Amino acid sequence: MNGSVVHFRESESNLGVMNEPQMEQNVGRENTPMISSGFNKANLVVKRASDILIALMFMVIIGFWLFPIIALLIKLDSKGPVFFKQKRHGKHNELFFCYKFRSMVVNQEADTKQATKNDARVTRVGRFIRKTSIDELPQLINVFKGDMSIVGPRPHPVSLNEQFSSQIDGFMTRHHSKPGLTGLAQAKGYRGETAEFYQMYARYRMDIFYLKKWNPVLDYKIIWMTFLSLMLHRENAY
Repeated sequence: MNGSVVHFRESESNLGVMNEPQMEQNVGRENTPMISSGFNKANLVVKRASDILIALMFMVIIGFWLFPIIALLIKLDSKGPVFFKQKRHGKHNELFFCYKFRSMVVNQEADTKQATKNDARVTRVGRFIRKTSIDELPQLINVFKGDMSIVGPRPHPVSLNEQFSSQIDGFMTRHHSKPGLTGLAQAKGYRGETAEFYQMYARYRMDIFYLKKWNPVLDYKIIWMTFLSLMLHRENAY
């Protein structure tokens, strides 16, 4: 894929059905998809208030007892800190530290190399919390801090953004909004490693669709879709 850029025409009525992307030689021009969404000041206030309310409700009902249990299991399972933090791109490409429960042994590759299926670096507790996405829950801290939202395009590691921004036109326009704890792509079952180009391209298409069509009600639909997806125990998270 080096030296190539993907151009696409989005089918809103057939979202999630991925056709083979058309490849063209990169001639050095930027062909950024237009973003036309409901991200006005009033709606952003509603979105922020909703983020805080949902995060508070979760912490009061579940987080106050779940977090200590997961922290204890992580410490008993392997040496190292409870939390893992990594720089990610946020809104308008600003860098922030994204928090997760640590799911791997501590080594130099943990911050740079994606987990793969049957990855020896993943601990026993790590396999469980990654499979259930419990490892992502500390990002509620990022929500409280204002770095992230409950729903939005997922924040990818900086190295992946550098790789795919040179292959997909307008890739960084995903950062038009705050990144999310979950997103439309994740609700559709795209979780875990992005080993293949089409996996990232599919997520990108859904993220752009979300930015074009966003409204407060859409966020609640995605939260419900994410819950159903997790209950179905998708096999592509490890």
